[in-house]
Amino acid sequence: MAAPSKLAAGSPFNMHLLYEEGGDIKAATVQSTTGEGDAQSWQATGLSGKKLKLKAKEVWLRFEKPDAQSMMDEANTLAAEIDLQLLWDCAPEGEFAFTDIASEYFGGQASAAQQAALAIALQSAPVYFRRKQRGRFMRAPKEQLDAGIAALERKQRELEQQSQWQAELVAGRFPEGLVSQAKQLLFNPDKNTLAYKAFLAACNETGESPPQLMMRCGALESPLAYHQGMFLKANFPNGAGHHADAAISDAIYDAAIAALPTAAVQAFSIDDAATTEIDDALSVTALPDGAHRIGVHISAPGLVINKDDSLDQVARARMSTVYMPGDKITMLPDAVIARFSLDTGSARPAVSIYVDVDAEGDLIDHSAQTRIELVPIAANLRLEHLEESVNRFADPEYVAKTDNAFAFQHELLILWRAAQKLHAKRQEQRAKNGLRVEQLGVVDPNALQRDFQFQISQVDGVEQVEIHPRSRGSVLDTIVAEWMIYCNSTWGQWLADQGLPALFRTQKGWGPQRTRMQTTPAPHEGLGLEYYAWCTSPLRRYSDLVNQWQLIALAKHGVTAKMVAPFQPRDASLMGIAADFETCYQSYAEYQDRMEKYWCLRWLAQEPLPRSVFARHLKEGMSRLEDVPLHLPIPELASHPRMTRAEIAILETDLLQLSASVRVNQIEKSESAASEMDSSELDAPETEPSLADPAPVGDTPIS
Repeated sequence: MAAPSKLAAGSPFNMHLLYEEGGDIKAATVQSTTGEGDAQSWQATGLSGKKLKLKAKEVWLRFEKPDAQSMMDEANTLAAEIDLQLLWDCAPEGEFAFTDIASEYFGGQASAAQQAALAIALQSAPVYFRRKQRGRFMRAPKEQLDAGIAALERKQRELEQQSQWQAELVAGRFPEGLVSQAKQLLFNPDKNTLAYKAFLAACNETGESPPQLMMRCGALESPLAYHQGMFLKANFPNGAGHHADAAISDAIYDAAIAALPTAAVQAFSIDDAATTEIDDALSVTALPDGAHRIGVHISAPGLVINKDDSLDQVARARMSTVYMPGDKITMLPDAVIARFSLDTGSARPAVSIYVDVDAEGDLIDHSAQTRIELVPIAANLRLEHLEESVNRFADPEYVAKTDNAFAFQHELLILWRAAQKLHAKRQEQRAKNGLRVEQLGVVDPNALQRDFQFQISQVDGVEQVEIHPRSRGSVLDTIVAEWMIYCNSTWGQWLADQGLPALFRTQKGWGPQRTRMQTTPAPHEGLGLEYYAWCTSPLRRYSDLVNQWQLIALAKHGVTAKMVAPFQPRDASLMGIAADFETCYQSYAEYQDRMEKYWCLRWLAQEPLPRSVFARHLKEGMSRLEDVPLHLPIPELASHPRMTRAEIAILETDLLQLSASVRVNQIEKSESAASEMDSSELDAPETEPSLADPAPVGDTPIS
């Protein structure tokens, strides 16, 4: 420690002390003193008023004049003017005290303020000087000094660049040097880069969120691009496209189907016009005595895709096709879908289940058979062209004509009669489970429980959306849903009876976790089934592809299937697949909901705002518009009964936040509102996904 200065002479009660605290040089005024020499200590008051106890070894300098505050003010001013390079040149080679160099730098007898200024300068210049012990320093070596100065200059240039970028962003101009980094800054930023620091500082200065700032600067083309980018970042960090090599060679495909028999049927699928992944088809074959054999034919990619091969890795990474209005991201590459989709043309490989029904449409017990075969596809029927005609089947007075007024009229009528019997049998079990019996058909075409088809088109370079409601419960809906449910339940029971693990869909009780995927069989109470395993969409869902592998092994090897099936009992990897599928499926469902909400808000904004629409209150102030599947919080309705109808005005929409400003114009008074509850908004059990493609990722409730 430096020897006490001559300025320290005099009464201790007129004394001030220079000391260090937390790396900063500070001053205090002595109030009392005890001891002598190295054992001396002082009770002092800092400039902030803080009471201190300082020991001799902690004090850098003692002085009487000027007062502590004046001295520190002068010292800080002088320290800012000190030439650090000159100070480094003046410093000796070895270790030195800050008081020793004061006379060299300032000349003559240095004042207390000058000495304190030197202490402040030395303490705050680690590039030039190394601190050795309290009040003592040493020059940095020339090489380290040069490197340190270069680093400081580089840091200064970086700060200037960051400041320039920040100013441009605040002004609404996206810096040219950051154009290539725009997506990375928004979706996957490196928080240690200058670009990100400038971007974040600009957001803080303007009070905007990152996507809002990007939009204002023109670096983000639309809110839609932001929502898509966030989803791709989380689920497809390497891009949503399939690798060009992800395909099946002709030789492998031909070898897989070479030994398959061709079914003596003329099958047909039922989908909407936009469907490209046709997983399922149906067939009806006449038998003696008015009976019929009904076939459910499921596309068979599991014949060629094998566990752990390259295509399996692709499918497992994605777990499902992702659906969104106007677009989708397929689980399998287009080339693979083209091989196995049940399109018209050549016979397609399929896993089929056949069951016989009598003339009344009742299933004949023990008649179900599973076959792996080639199935001729006679037609791909489209809902848009057929639904109105087929809906006449539901009329009790309908009389079937002997001639085919439309394609496959006779076959569809047979399927409809049997589907009604399947539905009725399930309702008996639902009633035993304590659940309400569900009625077939469209109960109320204006109910909230409807599917919606989104059609997105370009009009004068601007995307426009049309949203068309489609009531659930039509005859075609029932035919497809009941026969897919039959297929899934029958195959689920077959797998369970043979003790072969699979991905079973189970449902028990109520609550958010009541429906789950597991590897052991259990009832699905909502559907009124003892067993249920998703098997009917192997082109769209990984769970169905996994189950198809197990079914193929069972169909080929019977009771010895356990020895050759891809997944053995208590297989840990299958349990992992079940957990991963649930997580991924939920993420995709949430994204589909976000995209539907986005396009609903776009639909609202296509007409001048404010725009009047009608909404129904659901619960806790959350309501849904009648015309489109958009949920909005309307606190004014929180105290009203469920299904209370209100006319509201949409004042403004925010496509980034996916929100809307709402004003309630009028609340309709209705004593029967609560009794008009739409069960689609209740916590209802699940059934098969909708026929529409894009199809909903989640399970479609039954009304």
